[in-house]
Amino acid sequence: MTIASCSVRYLPTIFFFDDIIRENITPTDIASYLEKLKLTGKVTVEDNHFTTTDLSTGQRKRLALLHAWLDDRPVIIFDEWAADQDPTFRHLFYSEFLPELKARGKVVVVISHDDRYFSLADRVIHLQHGTVVAD
Repeated sequence: MTIASCSVRYLPTIFFFDDIIRENITPTDIASYLEKLKLTGKVTVEDNHFTTTDLSTGQRKRLALLHAWLDDRPVIIFDEWAADQDPTFRHLFYSEFLPELKARGKVVVVISHDDRYFSLADRVIHLQHGTVVAD
């Protein structure tokens, strides 16, 4: 897959960025998101960089979500983002975080096998062996 556009943020299953893209983010904005994602005390931002990415897989994915919120691109693709989240964060991802991004005018594409949340989607496309079988 090649994504050749600076307007898209692709969040694969693993996240390793340690910087904040936009420099006009306030400490209050960051603190609010860290609290919402239960990352307060685990990571902070200093000099426009996260102080650590040495976190669990689920925590790194939540850090990636913070990055997507702050990056403010119009299109965000989540590839199995919720797979390594505990049930609480999985539910928050689908029921609160994604609707918040949509309300901010983002185009959100979620790749998921978790059919418990398909009903929340505006559109569901089923693929089987790389072929669309239902739309």
